[in-house]
Amino acid sequence: MWLLIAFITVPIIEIALFIQVGGFIGLWPTLLIVVITAVLGTYLVRTQGIMALNQVRSSFTDLRDPTEPLVHGAMILFAGALLLTPGFFTDAVGFSLLVPGIRQAVYRAIRARVSVQTFGTPGPQPRPRDGNVIDGEYTEIDREDRPERPSGWTKH
Repeated sequence: MWLLIAFITVPIIEIALFIQVGGFIGLWPTLLIVVITAVLGTYLVRTQGIMALNQVRSSFTDLRDPTEPLVHGAMILFAGALLLTPGFFTDAVGFSLLVPGIRQAVYRAIRARVSVQTFGTPGPQPRPRDGNVIDGEYTEIDREDRPERPSGWTKH
């Protein structure tokens, strides 16, 4: 339902803004502003997208949770789509999503509404290995409890 409302209201807002701005400054300056915002937006999205991609890579390298950098990257991608869409309202929303503080506020709002469940292996987490320690499990067997034939791992 919300998507339908957005698809109806956003074009109406854009048309109204085009009429108002075009009537105030003229047709050619209005079109020039639309083209300049698309070019500037593309540049900003590219630079911030590269930074977000580097943050995702470093979170994988440092074994940190990559959720926040991935969400920021998705918002930058969405901002790029909005900036390439002609219109003043979509440009305003797109440029606002390129501001890190606004992206952080949107991330907190999304995080408050979404419940994420994780799963993992039960028991202790594996320790980093230093090359000198071999982890393993063993069970001591008394001489009388040994099977009759060797297991292949013992010498007789």
